[in-house]
Amino acid sequence: MAKPKDKDKSSGGTIALNKRARHEYHIDQRFEAGLELQGWEVKSLRAGRINFGDSYAVVLRSEIFLVGCSIPPLISASTHVVANDRRTRKLLLHREEIDTLVGAVERKGYTLIPMALYWKGNKVKVEIGLAKGKQAHDKRDAEKERDWQREKQRTMRSHNKLA
Repeated sequence: MAKPKDKDKSSGGTIALNKRARHEYHIDQRFEAGLELQGWEVKSLRAGRINFGDSYAVVLRSEIFLVGCSIPPLISASTHVVANDRRTRKLLLHREEIDTLVGAVERKGYTLIPMALYWKGNKVKVEIGLAKGKQAHDKRDAEKERDWQREKQRTMRSHNKLA
């Protein structure tokens, strides 16, 4: 009897996180979108080659595209493919989700920020956040709150160790 093949180690894992997004924006809602990729881009993602920090999503002709995401090609990439690492990539969403996002962006002044890039099975998914920019005082308040939560956890941990 043949052994079942092991699943690929990279499936189901996180490829990249946009850590600056939570610091720079208030995230109101999150959406999961597919990403239209070429073959050499998938191979580069499996190797972990991506620059995700400066990317954003934009609405063009009632479709949503990912702009500014850099996926550099592997050195061993095919010679007959012209690789553009900063090309605009289409996000794959249901029509109702696109309509919701377009309405929020155009009428309410929201921004679409990619939060995470991850594998779901053998597909690459992007988590898009519907966000509003934070002011400088909001960032300071969030930092104070984060420091307070951290200090509270330390105090509780030390108190629990003594008891």
